[in-house]
Amino acid sequence: MRLGRIGGVVSAIALAATMTACGSAQKTIDAEASEAAAGGNAGALVGVTMPTKSSERWIHDGDNVKKQLEALGYKVDLQYAENDIPTQANQIENQITKGAKLLIVASIDGTALTSQLQQAADNKIPVIAYDRLIRNSPNVDYYATFDNFKVGVQQATSLLQGLGVDKGEKGPFNVELFGGSPDDNNATFFWNGAMSVLQPKIDDGTLKVKSGQTDFKTAAILRWDPATAQKRMEDILTKTYTGGAEVDGVLSPYDGLSIGILSALKSSGYGTSGQPYPVVTGQDAELASVKSIVAGEQYSTIFKDTRKLAEVTVKMADAVLKGGKPEVNNTKDYDNGTKVVPSYLLDPVIVDESNYKDVIIGGDYYTEDQLK
Repeated sequence: MRLGRIGGVVSAIALAATMTACGSAQKTIDAEASEAAAGGNAGALVGVTMPTKSSERWIHDGDNVKKQLEALGYKVDLQYAENDIPTQANQIENQITKGAKLLIVASIDGTALTSQLQQAADNKIPVIAYDRLIRNSPNVDYYATFDNFKVGVQQATSLLQGLGVDKGEKGPFNVELFGGSPDDNNATFFWNGAMSVLQPKIDDGTLKVKSGQTDFKTAAILRWDPATAQKRMEDILTKTYTGGAEVDGVLSPYDGLSIGILSALKSSGYGTSGQPYPVVTGQDAELASVKSIVAGEQYSTIFKDTRKLAEVTVKMADAVLKGGKPEVNNTKDYDNGTKVVPSYLLDPVIVDESNYKDVIIGGDYYTEDQLK
């Protein structure tokens, strides 16, 4: 009887041990299955490089991408290059060395990263271009951005609306044209979109570019630098607007440039009841510029919700890291000189004094207190 009891106890212990071992084995199998479902990249490192912290929008972009990737369980190496091309190249190389499984790159110069992207390809690391298309490389897998041609169309449309052309005003109106950084692929999309609207009005005499500076190369502002834009506006005012001539409107493709342009105009006497500011456009809905719109200075900006851009980009990254194909909605327009990059485009929105409460405050982008 005693031996029988002992044998039963031993058998029970052996069974429990076997069940524990089976349970551990099943957990291992489940973990491996989960890892496989994630393409072997669960908890992987993602390298994210942004151009600069000097622009408010890139801070938001970086924070949003990082937060959303980490919420999915990925590790993130977020870097800012302060608009220095060699720094950004080094940051990407370091991320590859650290073992990043995917790179998200908002380039400073879209033509300057060919060797780094080749290094990524050699290590089988996919690359998503963020907002700015990386050019002259076959190693750009996907592109997430806004409809940049439409941004330019909207900037020009808001300029004409501010001048009253949409309500039958004939002009002629004196306008000046500013372009973005020539090394940013988006800048030419903005320019071409804007000129598709403005050129017919220049041709029929509704608009007059008094300085004569109507080509992109002359109007472009390298690195989107506000001080350069301010200096160019000052030069135009000094050389062209004499003898009582006034500027009626300025096409500005970015809020930072708009602030510089408005500073030049203020120094020349604009911004008073007798000489109000001209219609000045912008882009990115940066806090200072939205406050300027509320104050009746800058006329408009183009709102590009970076929260949504981050969301689209993170979904792309997650799909790629899990071995799938991300959603895209444009496979024909974004040729980087080597390939057409599959892209996802988001819609921008014109924001001015008439709708900023609905779009900006109502959309929880800024609070009412922030705009005071």
